[in-house]
Amino acid sequence: MDYEQILCERRDDVMLLTLNRPDKLNAWTPRMTTELVDAIEAADADPGIGAIVLTGAGRGFCAGADIAEVFNAQIEGDAAAARPTRDWVEVVRACKPIVAAVNGPVIGIGLTMILPFDRIVVAEGAKLSVRFVKMGVVPELASSMYLPMRCGWGAASDLMLSGRTVEAAEALVLGLADEVVKPERVVDTAIERAHSYGENPAPSLRWIKQLLSENANETDAKKVQRREGRLLRQAYATPEHRDAVAAFLARPKSSR
Repeated sequence: MDYEQILCERRDDVMLLTLNRPDKLNAWTPRMTTELVDAIEAADADPGIGAIVLTGAGRGFCAGADIAEVFNAQIEGDAAAARPTRDWVEVVRACKPIVAAVNGPVIGIGLTMILPFDRIVVAEGAKLSVRFVKMGVVPELASSMYLPMRCGWGAASDLMLSGRTVEAAEALVLGLADEVVKPERVVDTAIERAHSYGENPAPSLRWIKQLLSENANETDAKKVQRREGRLLRQAYATPEHRDAVAAFLARPKSSR
């Protein structure tokens, strides 16, 4: 697929994806998601890639949906204007570890698209907002589930009902950001985090993500343990597990 709205760059074992509409603060379009899904699936299929990082070109991460290409198109009768062909949340939760490097303003769908990511690294001074209410619409991409999971009920309600903007420091306190760093360090830090995940056994990474997705809102502890037990049995049978055990036993007893 030819990419028009994203860039791909390999950084050792990490695939760096960049939203590339800097003249519009990387405003979201359905094509952007289509390209991202294609790039993520390509990274997933590459055994040399362990994890993925997503950032934005220029001075912003993503200013939300492109008003002309999405909202206005819908008003004028193009019902498919805001409908990517794939379930974004499903793709993100099923893929290799994925980290957001938020280099600047991230608004609306720009923010909700990264809430299901495995880690969110934000540059100092960046502004974040789930301002759907300001546009007379409601949140999407399962953000009414993921935002309370990250921030708690009260903070999520406040952010969504007010549509207010918060800066990186407050986002960290709320749990909306996992880490805040100097702007010049945001991509490198995200890549470091991604590498620390991707260097681990690939089957275990996928299964852990699956368990987190399935069990985060589960209230039945027996179901949680059954899912864990099923995947644990699968993990026991992998060569990665056998190699890890053999490597441990080969170490001197004093260093175990």
